[in-house]
Amino acid sequence: MLYDAGRWGVGELLLDGATLLWHDLPQSKKTQVGREEEGDHALARRLSAYFAGNHDDFSDVELELDWCTSFQAAVVDALRAIPYGETVTYGELAALAGHPGAHRAAGTFCAGNRFPIVLPCHRVVASGGIGGYGSLGVDYKRRLLALEGYA
Repeated sequence: MLYDAGRWGVGELLLDGATLLWHDLPQSKKTQVGREEEGDHALARRLSAYFAGNHDDFSDVELELDWCTSFQAAVVDALRAIPYGETVTYGELAALAGHPGAHRAAGTFCAGNRFPIVLPCHRVVASGGIGGYGSLGVDYKRRLLALEGYA
């Protein structure tokens, strides 16, 4: 199901009932040609509102996490605890997940995150700078942080 995020573009959700299986960040509407039609789902409306500037922690969104190891589940919990508009480093994320020193593994989890925004990996930065943000790039990450009021 697609959702319109205004000037951010169009994103996509894959749901099984109320459970989120996968979420794609919005991109230029041109990149979405041939995708599913827009749907009317509460989560799609909430994500659209988030990209319009509404605060939402998405903590009540049920995620399909059967694939997670115990470490990954701990990272999920730690990510969900990072407040809107704040950041932590990869090392701090690993420590929050109960695995100090596992900053590379925490970064690897973030790089493969299938639930961006719901699991806010954009709030995780490198100790020496902003860090990467996959195929969407650092500018997209900066835009997300700016949306949340982080300077």
